[in-house]
Amino acid sequence: MTFVGVQLLELSVCGAMQGCQEKNKRHFDIGRYAVVVLLTMENDFRDSRGAQLTAQAVVNEIRRFMCVAPDWRYKIVIGSDSQLCGANLTDFVTAVVVHRVGNGGRYFWKRIAGQHSFSLRDRIIKEVMLSLETALEILAILRRHPDIRFDFEVHADVGENGRSSALIAEVTGMIRAYNFTFKTKPESYAASSVADKHV
Repeated sequence: MTFVGVQLLELSVCGAMQGCQEKNKRHFDIGRYAVVVLLTMENDFRDSRGAQLTAQAVVNEIRRFMCVAPDWRYKIVIGSDSQLCGANLTDFVTAVVVHRVGNGGRYFWKRIAGQHSFSLRDRIIKEVMLSLETALEILAILRRHPDIRFDFEVHADVGENGRSSALIAEVTGMIRAYNFTFKTKPESYAASSVADKHV
C-alpha cells in the first residue's frame, strides 16, 4: 500500500466509523483517536531478501522474531529516506526495523517510486509523513497483541550538520505531535542506513 493522505479524528466524532473499510480508505483506532488513512495500491513491504509482504505479514514476522528470544529488550523503529532519480522524479523508501538490542535485528521496507521532484524541505517533510503514516498502520496491528513488549521510535534523516540542520525543529515537532520518541542523525539508522540502502 502507498499512503496519499491521513486524517486524525477523535473517536467521539467518528464513532460510526468503527471498523469501517471503505474503498481506498482504512480506519485504525489509536487510543482516543481514529485514524483514516487514504490509500492507493502500489508496492507492499519487502524483507531483506526481497520477498513481498503485507503490513499484517510484517507484524507477524516481527512477533515471530521477538518470540524466539522473549527476554531480550526490543525496539521497533521506522524511518524513511529519498533519492532524486533523474531531473524531475524522486523515490522514497520507508523501513521498519525490529531491533533485538545488543543482538541484531530484522528489517522490512517499501518504495514509492517516481514521485514528482521535491525541494529538500519538501522531500524531508514527505519522508517524515511517510514514516508517521507507516507507524500508525504498524502500531494499530501490533496493539492487537498486548503480549509483546517493545520500545518505539521514529527516525528522521536530518542532523546538526549539513543542509537539513535548519529543518530539525520542524521535523521533530511533527514527530512529537504524535507522541513518538524520535532520533536524528547520526542515531537515526532506520532512515540514514536501512532505508538509504534501498532508495
